[in-house]
Amino acid sequence: MSKQKTIKEPASFSGIGLHTGSLTTVTFKPAPENSGITFYRVDLEGKPAIPADVDNVVGVARGTTLGIGDAKVHTVEHALSAMAGLGIDNLAIELDAEEIPSGDGSSMPVMTTLLKAGVVEQEAEKQYITVERPVYYRQGDVTLSILPSDEHRVSMTIAYDHVAIGTQYASFTITEDTFKKEIAPARTFCFLREVKMLQEKGLIKGGSLESAVVIGDDTILNDDLRFPDEFVRHKILDLIGDMYLLGRPIKGHIVSVKSGHEKNVLFSKQIKAALANGHESRGHAEVASPSQISRPPALDVNKIMKILPHRYPFLLVDRILSFVPMERVTGIKNVTVNEPFFQGHWPETPVMPGVMIVEAMAQVSAVLIFGDNRDPDGKLAFFLGVDKARFRRTVVPGDQLVIEVEMIRRRKNACKVAAKALVDGVVAAEAIMTFGLMAMDEL
Repeated sequence: MSKQKTIKEPASFSGIGLHTGSLTTVTFKPAPENSGITFYRVDLEGKPAIPADVDNVVGVARGTTLGIGDAKVHTVEHALSAMAGLGIDNLAIELDAEEIPSGDGSSMPVMTTLLKAGVVEQEAEKQYITVERPVYYRQGDVTLSILPSDEHRVSMTIAYDHVAIGTQYASFTITEDTFKKEIAPARTFCFLREVKMLQEKGLIKGGSLESAVVIGDDTILNDDLRFPDEFVRHKILDLIGDMYLLGRPIKGHIVSVKSGHEKNVLFSKQIKAALANGHESRGHAEVASPSQISRPPALDVNKIMKILPHRYPFLLVDRILSFVPMERVTGIKNVTVNEPFFQGHWPETPVMPGVMIVEAMAQVSAVLIFGDNRDPDGKLAFFLGVDKARFRRTVVPGDQLVIEVEMIRRRKNACKVAAKALVDGVVAAEAIMTFGLMAMDEL
């Protein structure tokens, strides 16, 4: 088991806050096991403490602000992202003003300071938030979901009506090395046309070309970008920081489309509410308690191949998340650009054929029918009919199909199921399917 971490000795840095313009010195100090991350406003009477908890969020305008009473700390997301990326669980953070210095607008200033202090292991075991079933959030065209995984992975899509950005997608398994090299250097950004409006709202008082990437009408005003897709990488950085307000590192695959601080916080609150109620199921969501050890999937691919006769390149189920034999089952299919059907459908604009989505739903249905083992009579499930099939959105490389199937009716030699395939919590396809159960000698 991994151990909790803090820092070896105190370390400080000073600078200007991006939004408030305040000159702040922030000092990071070691903290005891199981104490979490806590901010202290040492410039205020009594040095009030503000735990890094999603329930303490009091503002999400262009950054995440924590507060209790009159004590506030602005723009915590870049610092929290650095702590999450380095795996730091316990830390005391003292500030002599109201905002963490922005530095260059990335997580590098905080990360460099923490590494200088030295990251050390503690005796207590690290506790994770482990997701056992998908959790979905959607509002308008913004979607957030977290899917079961043994690792911390973040996939993000952003879309802006500006030639300098356009649509960008990135996906990373978040390890310390990956965070240091691929995420931490990505800087915050804003549009030049927004600057006056933000200043009128009392924001970006400390903004400059040294603290953010500034985008003009036709071009980027800074000399260059650190990555071709620096914008989506910074959004991943923000999401990691905002979700670290849950107070534990996450094991799960987070998929985000067009999210920002407000939706990140709302999604985190949804997860925390489920945690507080144990294994409460809300729609598609069920979240394990933070201290629960990650369990293997209900059926991994090796067990699936003992049930299904399909093999490469036609096995379209990667994992069974949960199932109750003859009642319901949930499985996943990870769609990658390496799928053989993308060679012909369509190479320049790869889209998963609808018939392959139906086939994936059928294979998950077969697991529902046969459970842990093949039918004792050696039967297989064959299509007899597909009714009310609807395709509601395209499925492309990088998507994960979450396939949910419920039994409608079963007889000795036939059964009918209702199946749907979701991407990011949105139904991509659905159908009513009828199967005949036949032995090989009946074919």
